[in-house]
Amino acid sequence: MLFNSLSYFVFLPIVVLVYFLLPHKFRWGFLLLASCYFYMAFIPKYILILLALVLIDYLAALGIETQQGKKRKALLIASIVANVGILVVYKYYGFFSENLTALATLLHWNLPLPILKFALPLGLSFHTFQSMSYTIEVYKGKWKAERHLGIYALYVLFFPQLVAGPIERPAELLPQFRSSHRPEPQNFSSGLKRILWGLFKKTVLADHLAVVVSRVFSGMGNFSGMTIIVTAIFFSYQIYCDFSGYSDIAIGSAQILGLRLRENFNNPYWARSIRDFWKRWHISLTSWFRDYVYIPLGGNRVSRGRWAANIFATFLLSGLWHGANWNFIAWGALHGSYQILSVATLKFRDSLKKFFHLLNYPGWLRFIGTAWTFLLVSLAWIFFRAPNMADVLTSFTNIVRHPSCSLNGSSWHVSSCLTQLNLSVLSFGFLILGIFFFEFINYLNRGLSPSDFLGKQPTWIRWSVYYFLIICILFLGFKQSYTFIYFQF
Repeated sequence: MLFNSLSYFVFLPIVVLVYFLLPHKFRWGFLLLASCYFYMAFIPKYILILLALVLIDYLAALGIETQQGKKRKALLIASIVANVGILVVYKYYGFFSENLTALATLLHWNLPLPILKFALPLGLSFHTFQSMSYTIEVYKGKWKAERHLGIYALYVLFFPQLVAGPIERPAELLPQFRSSHRPEPQNFSSGLKRILWGLFKKTVLADHLAVVVSRVFSGMGNFSGMTIIVTAIFFSYQIYCDFSGYSDIAIGSAQILGLRLRENFNNPYWARSIRDFWKRWHISLTSWFRDYVYIPLGGNRVSRGRWAANIFATFLLSGLWHGANWNFIAWGALHGSYQILSVATLKFRDSLKKFFHLLNYPGWLRFIGTAWTFLLVSLAWIFFRAPNMADVLTSFTNIVRHPSCSLNGSSWHVSSCLTQLNLSVLSFGFLILGIFFFEFINYLNRGLSPSDFLGKQPTWIRWSVYYFLIICILFLGFKQSYTFIYFQF
């Protein structure tokens, strides 16, 4: 059941109505049933995998809290192995077996591996990470094990964030399921506005950009360097609007029910460095890797070389988390390299700033930092979006060898790029204006959600924007329901 489908906008009001009509003691059970139904609308049988993991982690956490010494650690390891094991079987087995078979063939080894093909359970990487954060927090003594199996199951299966996050922590979400919530007009209003903004980002921006991006990335060798760069920028906004649009709808849906989910984005393309970017992009995942991988490895409290290894390993794992493909691993490695080079070149960059007297122009420094960060992130997205590493190589080859708008000459005419993008001037202008409008709103609401920001404006401004968004969704929104990009993870 897609957030941008008609079925969801029948499902959500029914859930909200029944939820508030029920006595508080029955609400958790109803939300759990609704969440199971929501998930089973995709592939029903995979709900059994989630329920099995719920039971394993529930029992493991109870054991961790009551046992001492090595038994506690063994239970934690068992829980992590169960979660990671499911991920390996369903998400990574084909990738590992394919590469091991290729290596064995190269070395003339006889290494017969069984061919197993599974459809990836929707959102598996998200809810396994959320489950692991629970058992790890219990092991660290930061959270007490949940005694109520149903409440814990709801923590893992809560439908707004079940498929693509945000990845919640037990201290943030579990207590909310025990609190009694009344139907608050403010929650209804803010939640609906958040959903409206998310739908605009998804249907009006992301899905229209997806048409252009899909065409170019399906045949990288047929396009010039400038066309590929423009498409990479388009994909930067496609994935941002798509994923943050999902998060907005998730947060808004939960807010209507009186529940709060964590923010997942904070204007990432306004970041002034790669490090700043990762504080703003997919915040719940970044903080997960920081707390459960980077810091346990030693973080920055080690030698410079060890720190570089910790950063690189963390980003490699982040890339692998996104998908069983060398492209994702290379994307993670590239971002890890960005971080290491940023520290390694700090003194050199400071000397350049002094040499060109840029310290006297902080506005220019901010602009250069933001533009350079956006360029690096956009080029890295090519690794993320390209079908394979061969296409990545082809795209960067064309960027270097054919930087103009034409593969056969030195044409820099915009019309040549538009022809390759298969866009009219009007269509191209629509996409550019949409991106500028989106970033203009982000600029205005710095530090606030769009609904909170608009709530502080005069009535005529608020309603003008609401009607504008509704009209855009109805008349300009892409008519076909595209799956959200992060559903594949």
